Amino acid sequence: MEKDNRPNILFLLNDHQVHYGHGMQGVRIQRPRFDSFAKEGVRFEHAYSVCPLCGPARRSMLTGLYPHNHGETINDKDHPFDREVYLDTLYENGYENYYYGKWHAGGGRAQDHHCEGFCYPSYNNPYNKPEYKSYLERKGLPEPQIRIEHNFTSYFPYESMEEGSIYRQERDWCNEHASGVMLTPKETHESFFLAELACEKLRELAENKSGKPFSMRVDFWGPHQPYFPCQEFADLYHPQDIPEYPSFREDVAHNNKPEIYRSEDNRMISENGKLLYPNPVPLEVWQEVMARAYAQITQLDAAAGMVLDALERYGFAKNTLVIWTTDHGDALACHGGHFDKRSYMPEEMLRVPMAVRYPGRVPEGLVSNALVSNLDVAPTILEAAGCSFQGRVDGKSLLGVAPGTDHSFRSYFVCETHGHLEEHQGRALVTQRYKYIYNREQLEELYDLCLDPYELRNLAVEAAFAPLLTQMRGVLREWIKETGDRTISCP
Repeated sequence: MEKDNRPNILFLLNDHQVHYGHGMQGVRIQRPRFDSFAKEGVRFEHAYSVCPLCGPARRSMLTGLYPHNHGETINDKDHPFDREVYLDTLYENGYENYYYGKWHAGGGRAQDHHCEGFCYPSYNNPYNKPEYKSYLERKGLPEPQIRIEHNFTSYFPYESMEEGSIYRQERDWCNEHASGVMLTPKETHESFFLAELACEKLRELAENKSGKPFSMRVDFWGPHQPYFPCQEFADLYHPQDIPEYPSFREDVAHNNKPEIYRSEDNRMISENGKLLYPNPVPLEVWQEVMARAYAQITQLDAAAGMVLDALERYGFAKNTLVIWTTDHGDALACHGGHFDKRSYMPEEMLRVPMAVRYPGRVPEGLVSNALVSNLDVAPTILEAAGCSFQGRVDGKSLLGVAPGTDHSFRSYFVCETHGHLEEHQGRALVTQRYKYIYNREQLEELYDLCLDPYELRNLAVEAAFAPLLTQMRGVLREWIKETGDRTISCP
């Protein structure tokens, strides 16, 4: 069979991973494989999620559209797939698609879009699936066991999970608001399970030599909570070394923050759906939770590294576009001490890690400050594959980023939220320096990200910044008009 010289595509997607890089002092999160990978391509230091919520962001990565244009505006809305999906387009243009891991982009699953692999509908839990059980048996591995250290949730049936107890992830839905240590070998963690599936498929593709290019997506459940790293990675971070996060003690009820920042329903830190102040949980507990969160990021980094090694080992690396990013960030311990995410839009939830490697096509070793987004994933993949969507595209191909083009790629980017566990409409307009957030029927926000990276001083309430506030409102109005956003009125 005649060889098709179009590039292969590898998309590595983490879930819920924060970019703790904007001024964070103290303990550095260890991501050696991501760091080495980024040096082989372009590392984007100002990458943003299109929406700080799984479902909308993941649908945007499939379609290149803003959530208001593809319709999946909240988790599990299950809006029909009535817009083009890059997986279908690749298949129609001769690609073989393989998908391993989490879906959570609305109804159905990856197999509905011409993909082979391991994927279940919605969020789901891989630990109770027959494929995972078979993997344990093949590898001679025990069932995973977790020693619970902290349990923040008030949700049934997890509210009675005791500290020190042994937890087995047997239900479709995991307890998301817990932390602890997985007592079984690292290979029992979902990340290594998915990495193994991907590596095995790469081996098969190398042996079969079909001549067709392939796309592969490895979609990890982590480092999304529950924070359950294995002991090997937990030992890398000592809780007492984790510094207090700069906005941890912020009184969001009295520091010129919109009311949405108070939304919280974890039992240890809230009452009647509102975040308590001062935070009633000792800093020592938060340090323990954050240490486990950091360890889980490092653990996932190692698992993803297995896939990159296999790509090299089987001879695919030189002709493969690799994108590595996440769907959104994590609000852990920020702005008064939240545990998860809600409808507010701080940098911790919007700014994400992202790097792209494509030998011979993107610069090697470039650190870019261009305003980019996971909205740009689908257009990038399709341009590399030599095809495109027929209809509207809101994102831009990252293949156009080159040295000296940071400021010309985008002058601004807009992130959107349609609420999470409550109704809320918000839009965040980010420039190279400033960030403006319109919260419908709530206080506006304006921050100087250069001088105030943790967003502790809301300039929107200061008279001296009224001209800038007016200017940012005008830019947002133009964006609303240009993108056809009918879900929110102009500020």
